[in-house]
Amino acid sequence: MFRPELCSSQKHTGVTLGQKNPYNTLIEFHDPIQDTFYMADNATPTPSLQLVLASSSIYRKQLLEKLQVPFITDSPDIDETRQPGEEPISLVQRLTIEKAAAVAQRHNNALIIASDQLAVLGSEVLGKPGTKEKAIQQLQAQSGKTVRFMTGLCVWNTATGKSDYILDTCDTKFRNLNQQQIEDYTQKDAPLYCAGSIKTEGLGITLLEYIHGSDPNSLVGLPLIQLTTLLQQHGISL
Repeated sequence: MFRPELCSSQKHTGVTLGQKNPYNTLIEFHDPIQDTFYMADNATPTPSLQLVLASSSIYRKQLLEKLQVPFITDSPDIDETRQPGEEPISLVQRLTIEKAAAVAQRHNNALIIASDQLAVLGSEVLGKPGTKEKAIQQLQAQSGKTVRFMTGLCVWNTATGKSDYILDTCDTKFRNLNQQQIEDYTQKDAPLYCAGSIKTEGLGITLLEYIHGSDPNSLVGLPLIQLTTLLQQHGISL
């Protein structure tokens, strides 16, 4: 059962409205409770914008294909190292915007779509494991626990210099997993490049008791419901 109150798109508050943010672009915020947009720039949409997915992830590519709009992909290739003392909410925001900024430099008259995701267990950030051994360790830690997945989304208009950022959060409860289940799963699904070592679009869904969130696509890596809203704000018809 999806419960919207536990999965929210939060407006970023680190930049004064109407002022430039640290990435030298104007920004717009969405308040999901009031369903209103706080405008930082009133630029009109530019026609014939090329959609560019700033990702090398085949899963995000497959998600964006659901919207049936033409797009290209361009890998941002940024350093995703967490800075000392960086809070999870700040980390996912920074990486999402840095991905968009890196790709925006290479495309004129385009809408850049960037996303980043991490899992949070208590105070611990669970990123992409990278190895089977690390994946097993992450799943052992998450067994029987509730894990919050944070997915950042940025849409950057290189024609106007305006960008939008939202944060989508989703709570998941893992089943009590034994060692054999964990090892079998990591062998079959190989979730080495997925935050929290789980592919919910695959066999990973069997590891969960429930999901609390408003958009199941967000858990895979791209919140399509919010993305649809942002694209329409930039004049893209869906």
